Amino acid sequence: VFPHINAAVCREAEAGPSANDAFHKDFTTGRSSISPRTWTSFNAVKREILHEISDMSSAPVKVAVGQMCAKNDVLGNFETCKLLAEESKQAGCAMLFLPECFSYIGSNLADALAVAEPLEGHIMSRYRDLARSTGLWLSLGGFQETGPDAQHRYNTHVMVDSEGNIVASYRKIHLFDLDLPDGPEPIKLLESSATAPGCQVAACDSPAGRVGLTVCYDMRFPELYQKLRFEEGAEILTMPSAFTRPTGEAHWEVLLRARAIETQCFVVAAAQTGQHNEKRASYGHAIIINPWGKVIGKLDDPNSTGIAVAEIDLNELRKIRQNMPLDKHRRYDLYQCKSPACE
Repeated sequence: VFPHINAAVCREAEAGPSANDAFHKDFTTGRSSISPRTWTSFNAVKREILHEISDMSSAPVKVAVGQMCAKNDVLGNFETCKLLAEESKQAGCAMLFLPECFSYIGSNLADALAVAEPLEGHIMSRYRDLARSTGLWLSLGGFQETGPDAQHRYNTHVMVDSEGNIVASYRKIHLFDLDLPDGPEPIKLLESSATAPGCQVAACDSPAGRVGLTVCYDMRFPELYQKLRFEEGAEILTMPSAFTRPTGEAHWEVLLRARAIETQCFVVAAAQTGQHNEKRASYGHAIIINPWGKVIGKLDDPNSTGIAVAEIDLNELRKIRQNMPLDKHRRYDLYQCKSPACE
C-alpha cells in the first residue's frame, strides 16, 4: 500500500511548490495540509488500493439456484422451499436463489390478488424466519406483494439476509403480456391485467458480491442490465423465472448467456418447472452462468425439484473485466449513461 501513497506524494513534489498548491505533513501531530490536486490524486490511489485489497481478500462463495413446481398451496410451497434451503445449507452455500412465484401459483392471475400481502405480512415473515434459522441469504423472486389498488398487486423480488432482514426489494418493471395462439401449447398470459409495474431498479451487497435484482421477462430488456452493471456496480444478476415451455425452449439459455457476456456478470436464474395446474406449465432449466458466458451450474434433471450449486469467484470476474474493459470502451457520450465514467 505505502509505495502507492509515496508515488502520489512524489508526483506532487515533482509538480513544484506554489502558494495555493502545497503539501505539508507533520507526522508527529498528524495534521496535514493537502492541495486539491493531491486530494484528487490520493482518491484515485485510494480506489486502486481498495480494489487491490478486495482482489486479495476475495474467496469464492458457494451459492445455490433453486427449482420447484409451485402450486396454489402457500404452506406446501413453503415446505418445498424449506427443503431446498436445508439442502443448500448442507452443501455449504451462503445464498439460495428461489424462482418467481416461489410462494404461490394459482389457476389464474386473479388468484394472486387473493393471496397478496405486504412485505411485513405472515407469508414473508415465514421466509425471513427460514433465512434466520438456516443462516442463508435468500433471493425470493416474484412475491405477490399488495399493490396500489384492489385490482393490482406487485410482482416483487425480495432479498433477505441471514439474520432475516429485508435488505432490498424490486418490483418487476416489465410485465409479461403474451399471446401465442398457434402451436402445440397455445398460450395467452396478460400479467398487466392484475399486476402493476415497478418504477425503480435495485441492487444490494451480499456475501457473494453485489447483486442486481430483476424478474423473469425483464431479461428481454438488456438496457436494464447495462444500468445494473455500469451504474449500480452489479457483479451478479438474478433472473428468477417462471418461463413458459414454448418461450423457454426457444430463448431461455441464449438470453441468459447473452446478459452474462455483455455485462461481464455472473447470472443466477432460478426456475419454476412442471405442471402447476391444468392451464399453466413452466420450462425449468435453472442455471448459473459465469461472466464469460459459460454454464457453471445446472440440475442433472432440468425438470426436477432441487438445487444446483456453483462458486461465485469475483477474482475471475475482475480478470475478465480487466482483460476486456467494456466500461472503458463504452461510448457514454452516445448512450447518455449516468455512470461516473462519464464525468
